[in-house]
This record gives sequence, C-alpha cells and structure tokens, in this order.
Amino acid sequence: MKKIAFGIVAAVAALFGSVAQAQEITLKVAHFWPTTALSHQKVLLPWCDKIAKESANRLKCQIYPAMQLGGTPPQLIQQATDGVADIVWTLPGYTAGRFPSVEVFELPFLTRRAEPTSRALWEYYEKFGQKDFARLKPLAFHVHDEGQIHGGKRPIRTLEDFKGLKMRAPTRLTNKMLSAFGASPVAMPLPAVTEAMSKGVIDGYVLPWEVVPTVKLHELTKYHSETDPAEPALYTAVFIVAMNPAKYNSLPDDLKKVIDANSGAALSAQIGRVWDESAPAARKLAVDRGNVFNTIPAAELASWHKVGDQIAADWVKEMTDKGYPGQAMLDSARELIAKYGK
Repeated sequence: MKKIAFGIVAAVAALFGSVAQAQEITLKVAHFWPTTALSHQKVLLPWCDKIAKESANRLKCQIYPAMQLGGTPPQLIQQATDGVADIVWTLPGYTAGRFPSVEVFELPFLTRRAEPTSRALWEYYEKFGQKDFARLKPLAFHVHDEGQIHGGKRPIRTLEDFKGLKMRAPTRLTNKMLSAFGASPVAMPLPAVTEAMSKGVIDGYVLPWEVVPTVKLHELTKYHSETDPAEPALYTAVFIVAMNPAKYNSLPDDLKKVIDANSGAALSAQIGRVWDESAPAARKLAVDRGNVFNTIPAAELASWHKVGDQIAADWVKEMTDKGYPGQAMLDSARELIAKYGK
C-alpha cells in the first residue's frame, strides 16, 4: 500500500510539474513610442512573435506603447526595476547621471552607422557597464543612426547660426554639445517635442531621420541641416531594452534560454540595423513637403570637432573624478567602434 500511495503522490507531482512547465507567461512590455513607430512595428512586434514561436507560445507579450502603464518616459527604468513592467525600452540618458558608463557613446563625432556601433556598445557594456545596470537585466543596448539638426527659424550652416536658438536635446551630453555650440539647450523626452515645436517653446531639435515623421515633426519643420556623410555622426543616443531581473529569474530554465537566445550582441546589432535602414524613407517625407535642406561641409565641421574634443576631455575628467576609468572607457569605445565598423 505504501508503494501504491508513493506512486500516486509521484504521479500527481509530475502532473502538476508538467502543468507548471506548460504555463503561459505574459510579459508586460512598455515603451514611449506610438504604435506607428519603427521601434514598435519592426523590432518589438517581431521580437515578441519570435519568443512566442520559440517557446511554443508559452512566452507572450502584452505591449503597452505610449506610456500606457502610466508615468513619464524618464520613469520607465524605474518601472522595470520595480516590476511595474517586465520589459522596457527607453534611453538611459533620460535619467541623467544614473548610468554614466554608457554616456561615452553619446559624445559628439564618435560614431557612424548604428548597427556596428550597437554591437560595440554591447561589448563595451559587458566590460564597463555591469555595475551601473546591476538592478536590471539588459537584453539589448543600441544607438540610432546619425543625428541631424532640424528647425523652423533658419538653416544651420555654421556654429554662429546656433546662437539665440532654443534647441531640444535628448540627453545630458547632447545638451552640453548644443550649449557649447551657442544654442540654449532644452531637455525633454521625445513625446513632448511636437507640442513644443507647435507652440514655439523650442526653435529646433536634433533627431535621427526615422523619428521625425513618427511624431509628425516634418510638418512643423522648415529647415534640415545634415552633416557631411563622410564625417562621423554629429551625435547619437543610447537606448536600452531591459528586463526586470526578478521576472527573468522566475522563468523556467528553458524559457530563460529563449530570452537569452534573443538578447545580447545579436539583438543589439539587429536593432541598430533597423535604424540604419530607416533613414531614406523617413527623409523623403520631408523632401516631399518641400522642406529646405543643406549639408554642412567637412571644412566647417573642423571647428565643431574641436568643441566635441573638449566635451570628450571634460567627460573623461568627470568620470575619473567619480571613480570610473574615464580615459580607458573612452579609448575602449573608440576601439570597439573601429573594430566593428570595418
């Protein structure tokens, strides 16, 4: 009888174990973009479909775009930390000073294409950023393609043209860049830029091309100033796709493997590639509206580079004063960008 009873208990335990193993898990995924955005349509939706397929539909996503879980874009990081969301996609730079290690990729004239730079950024994070992001589980880091200058008052041809303009910037270092150029920087998350332009709160902004029509800014902008394409990008911004660590740790081992197989350097590079490919179609919408374009030549950009060099030197000193290996971080970022950009 004892053997029979033991067998029944074992069978019941196995049954409940298999039920738990087959349980569907829905991940709450939050971001600040509208559903029409490239990031939502060409990255998040395919990523969610892929993890669903590879988990036999045991992993699913419930996506909350445009801050539908509440709060503001700078609060997304905390939502992932606290478990309000299971996965978020945002900019570390929206919480200035909290993640200084990855800021180096936002220095002026450091990067070129988004795909190789995003791969470089992931490797750099593994070397220098794990302490900063210890309360999160990063799934990807990436940058956007070349940031350009957009405005409604006048075209930007020289540094002198920045003077007197109120310009929106996404992060601390882009604020410093615009200030050093002579503009008055205005920090604000992306969703606020359209209203700020329509009400004249700002005169212009810096953004990559894909984002401009996503939030209908090409309809509020007359002038677009692009840097010489043979030169490094004026700037880029760092993004993170991050998961709540407790949620990840609660997954069965086989589902952890699904997440692991769809994160890291490969996902980072893939997102960068999507951004690289997005610029021509987005730019064409501004062309079709009859907006005015100009290219800032390399000869003029030489003086801009000097400003960028000073911002980089100041960043190294600031990081060193905070106990980070500032010069080693800058050198590593440059080496990795060159390594993957070949």
